[in-house]
Amino acid sequence: MTRPTIPDLAKAAGVSVATVNRVLAGTEKVRMPTRLLVQEAAEKIGFYGLGTIQAKVSASRPRYRFGFLLLQPHRQFYQSCAAAIRDAAASVSEAGFDVDVRIEFLEDLSPQNTAARALALGDECDSICITSAVHPVVIQAVETLQHRGLPVFALISQLSAAGLVHYVGLDNWKVGRTSAWAIENLCKKPGKIGILMGNPRYRNQEMNESGFRSYFREHAPDFTLLEPLSTFESAAVAEEMTDRLLTQNPDLTSLFVSGGGVTGAMASLRASGRASDLVVVAYDLMDSTRAGLLDGTLKVVIAHPLRQVADALISGMVRATRSPQDGVNHTKIVPFQIYTRENI
Repeated sequence: MTRPTIPDLAKAAGVSVATVNRVLAGTEKVRMPTRLLVQEAAEKIGFYGLGTIQAKVSASRPRYRFGFLLLQPHRQFYQSCAAAIRDAAASVSEAGFDVDVRIEFLEDLSPQNTAARALALGDECDSICITSAVHPVVIQAVETLQHRGLPVFALISQLSAAGLVHYVGLDNWKVGRTSAWAIENLCKKPGKIGILMGNPRYRNQEMNESGFRSYFREHAPDFTLLEPLSTFESAAVAEEMTDRLLTQNPDLTSLFVSGGGVTGAMASLRASGRASDLVVVAYDLMDSTRAGLLDGTLKVVIAHPLRQVADALISGMVRATRSPQDGVNHTKIVPFQIYTRENI
């Protein structure tokens, strides 16, 4: 059989001979989808120059390195975030971009360490994404990176109320109101509600509480909302705070866990023997909260759809990196998921 020629390849790919020649030469003017189309056709017909085409296509692919700062490595939620980010980056790479991700977990959550790691990561990456509490030291680091022209994204918790930092995550005010709606409708009668927050400097948790309280003011004023207790993202502290709530409030009817430490809160509830009596709403689906739903310790879990969040994050970072001066805000609000024992 006669080996396929350049005109044969052009016909198989549905492009002109001139376009095939430009792909073989590695000319920049050819769009990536067209390059991939020619490469696929070359593979199908056994074109003799396939190796050259593959090399030219690979060399012309945009290459990006994205950095991510997530919270403590022992927390399953952030490990799940990391896995979703890697999967999303791999999918983008299949679509014509090479995306290398660097993921760091912050054991030390101090603002100084977060800022230092963000600046260091910014020296090595085309764009970075941070999960962090809002603090002047962190914001200063973010502004330094932005002044260098580096796109900065916030994940899970917003860093700027004015939208000056791209954000991918939930509408946390709605998270709070939905949690309140669930408690009002699941409680047999009005009573005291405990609130656990990881740290009020996390804007998502602050908005959770704000939405939560606004719902009760508007629709269920007979409930008594206690002052929130901080867990500092620690399961041990959350367990201690839940013990305190149960001891000081024997008439407690429900609990809203709006931040880190849910495993500690569940441990306290189980040990008290009152787990089945309280309506407990928590944040994010993972092995521990799934078990809590199954045994009745938790009644409702509101969760991030992690793959959808990661896809929106990676695609936003690609767009922001390709056009850093276009002034477009790449914030993406993703709808949250609601789980009960009956739909996990």
